[in-house]
Amino acid sequence: MIENLKMQNGVYIPDGTLTDTYFEELYIAVRKKEQRIYSDQELLKLPDIDSSHRHYNEWLVRKVSCENLIKYFKRKKKHLQILEVGCGNGWLANRLSEIPTAKVIGLDINFTELQQAANVFSTSNLLFVYGDIRRNIFQKMQFDAIVFSASIPYFSSIKEILKSALQHLKASGEIHIIDSFFYDNKDVALTKQKCEIYYKSIGISEMANYFFHHSLTDLRGFNFKLLSQNIFLQKLGFSKSVFPWLKIQHFNE
Repeated sequence: MIENLKMQNGVYIPDGTLTDTYFEELYIAVRKKEQRIYSDQELLKLPDIDSSHRHYNEWLVRKVSCENLIKYFKRKKKHLQILEVGCGNGWLANRLSEIPTAKVIGLDINFTELQQAANVFSTSNLLFVYGDIRRNIFQKMQFDAIVFSASIPYFSSIKEILKSALQHLKASGEIHIIDSFFYDNKDVALTKQKCEIYYKSIGISEMANYFFHHSLTDLRGFNFKLLSQNIFLQKLGFSKSVFPWLKIQHFNE
């Protein structure tokens, strides 16, 4: 099905049409302000990065999450169709494609970074697709695993995005959420306010309308399990909030 989509600069595009360009413009502007635009050479090495880099500690955390997820999938010892939703520049999708039994699709509405991903990473079991999973771009295609790595905060309704993901999940499949904060209900409003102040401080206040704060209570009604928390964050000074590693499955499993 994917191979039948139109391709532009190495990225598969349903209907050959780019949408959501305003969000992309804001997102890329924020990435530049935060020094999160990486050269091709840096991207090839991620999650490893020079210790002098502004986000070195963050990448240490993401490296742990990446390694744990890969080990988890390898233990299954079977062929896996993996979809990463919100793959950005594709670094994690690329690492997942190094699993010998895996075929990986990286999905995003950020065409700028998708083009870089397609240019930098060229393996036969890795594809990059532009689009929104909620818009039925995969039709009846289903996956063994769907991964959200640091992408859940960009969806206003976690229930809506998970319901869409479950429609594309095999009966025995798993959704994995990593590298995203989940907050106590009492902290959501204050955190949202801080987020608005932050984006205003860097001159891109509109971005606050596209970044959302979820709590574990938002997962009521789903079959979810906490696999672990990234305690490595605590060593870096994040004593109150840690990234949970969440697995979500169909209820009949």
